[in-house]
Amino acid sequence: MNLRELYDLAVQLGMEADPRGKEAVEEILQKNKEAYEELEAEAKEEFDLESLTNPYADTRISYGDAELKVKRLITGIDVDVADLLLAHGLRQSGNPIDLVVSHHPSGLGSVRFSEVMYMQADMMYNLGVPINVAEGILQDRIDEVRRRTMPSNHYRVVDAARLLNMPLMCMHTPADNNVQKLVQDHVDKANPSTLDDLIKVLKEIPEYKEAAKKGTGPVILAGKKEGRCGKIAVSMTGGTGGPKADIEEFVKAGVGTVVEMHISEEKLEEAKKYHLNVVIAGHMASDSIGMNIILDEFEKRGVEVVPFSGLIRHRRG
Repeated sequence: MNLRELYDLAVQLGMEADPRGKEAVEEILQKNKEAYEELEAEAKEEFDLESLTNPYADTRISYGDAELKVKRLITGIDVDVADLLLAHGLRQSGNPIDLVVSHHPSGLGSVRFSEVMYMQADMMYNLGVPINVAEGILQDRIDEVRRRTMPSNHYRVVDAARLLNMPLMCMHTPADNNVQKLVQDHVDKANPSTLDDLIKVLKEIPEYKEAAKKGTGPVILAGKKEGRCGKIAVSMTGGTGGPKADIEEFVKAGVGTVVEMHISEEKLEEAKKYHLNVVIAGHMASDSIGMNIILDEFEKRGVEVVPFSGLIRHRRG
């Protein structure tokens, strides 16, 4: 496969697992196309053309020729300059590396990272939160994340990739969509009664089982192990953690337990205030699940995958 085909496949798999539904995502792409057509010529020059076919602003080919044939790639959760140098060193020593794939975004994918957060409103709505409330409480959090990331050195890693002539791609939300779907389906099928049961159910997933051996497995942060779960909501996509105010709305909508990759201290205290159970499944392991689902599809098409940088590689049948 070439780089463009891998990129397009990752986006496609993300759309198929999107919690909003594929039709809703296709409507977003259509709106992007209509917005582009209405722009003046100067504004069109600055428009991100990838958004016409890819609804995930945090997933991009960061550097490299889209027609590059990829036989072997190295992939991890975070890729910084040191990781690129490692990949370059492997290539120089006769260990071929055609492409580096990062989960967390860099370059333009990092600049526009906050844009994918709008999907959280639909996720809240699916749980029973009125859409007007969901959109209202989400906007301040999106603005906060956008301001926080503005000073970042977004193109540092991309510049290093260019100097090393090391093709680089990031795939964030497509992977997160897939881990959310897999974990929610697994939990729904198992229907655990207590939080302790929920932890055991999560550890049935190989990446969480392996993470537990490394001391980074699922853990209860709010609630007690003998406490009942109630309605369980898995929240693992949408860019990053949502607003603190979503805790109260989850409880109003009947959610008893949330399962997340990570949570801020501020949100954890809010969860305790409203007696919402919180189970943290683990960041690296959760990201690995979503990445593995896509990487399995890459391998089916003849691309060799080398894991590094925190990725817990597990192949599914």
